[in-house]
Amino acid sequence: MIKSEHLSKHYGALTAVDDVTFQVAPGEVLGFLGPNGAGKTTTMRMLAGFVAPSSGKASICGHDIERDALAAKAALGYLPEGAPAYGEMTVRGFLEFIADLRELAARRAARLDYVIGRLQLESVLEQSVETLSKGFRRRVGLAQAMMHDPPVMILDEPTDGLDPNQKHEVRTLINEMSRDKIIVISTHILEEVDAVCNRVIIVARGRIVADDTPQGLAAKSRYHNAVSMRLERPEQLAATRAAIAALPSVAEVEVSEREARLTALPRAGAPVLAALSELAARQGLALKELHLESGRLDEVFRTITA
Repeated sequence: MIKSEHLSKHYGALTAVDDVTFQVAPGEVLGFLGPNGAGKTTTMRMLAGFVAPSSGKASICGHDIERDALAAKAALGYLPEGAPAYGEMTVRGFLEFIADLRELAARRAARLDYVIGRLQLESVLEQSVETLSKGFRRRVGLAQAMMHDPPVMILDEPTDGLDPNQKHEVRTLINEMSRDKIIVISTHILEEVDAVCNRVIIVARGRIVADDTPQGLAAKSRYHNAVSMRLERPEQLAATRAAIAALPSVAEVEVSEREARLTALPRAGAPVLAALSELAARQGLALKELHLESGRLDEVFRTITA
């Protein structure tokens, strides 16, 4: 597994990472979230052995990242921020270079074929890395991280710069790899958390401020078990809002006139879906939509990190 024990990093008077402790077990896909400057990338660089910690320690599959660095890195596939590579090399040349560094021996040809095909790099193999689009550079960076089929992968913004189709492909790939790997991803895209992560750590000002499942975090949202409805007839908004606000189970009603949408936020522990369904039937409301919300991760993220 990955272990981080009281990991800290100081740059002079600036504390980038402050006493961070967590573990990641096989089968977990950990989303590492936080605002810019929160310490996400610095933590990932320390775990990958690219930056030495000021204090604390970390290990990859039982190998200390400082005392047993080569073994730790052999067990790790790392996609850094920006996906750096040798720009003058062709994509084929760069990937062959990585395969040789990883000493793949008899597996070399098979692993090269796999990463090239899985990340759809056939069309740019003879192109130099420096001429690639941002999306293709990201895919080449992911290919080098996967090359040796490591048990642990640390991916910093793996879908940055990809178009929607490419993002879907990479998320599908992460889900496939998660069956037998430990994966840590840093991302700013909250929909990505829902798509691939089964655990989330949120950091702010260098410290862990939340560690939960996506569902557990969503349950902390003020929108957890809220009910949203869209009306066919926008002129009914005002009267419907007043009727919903009068329900004893409703704490607050939000209105979006542009969408003709009403969102009823429940009082603590009070279900509102049945009450709103009965109200809509009683008043003969024509609804475009009626659904129960599980919670909003963006609202929880803002609340925790503000």
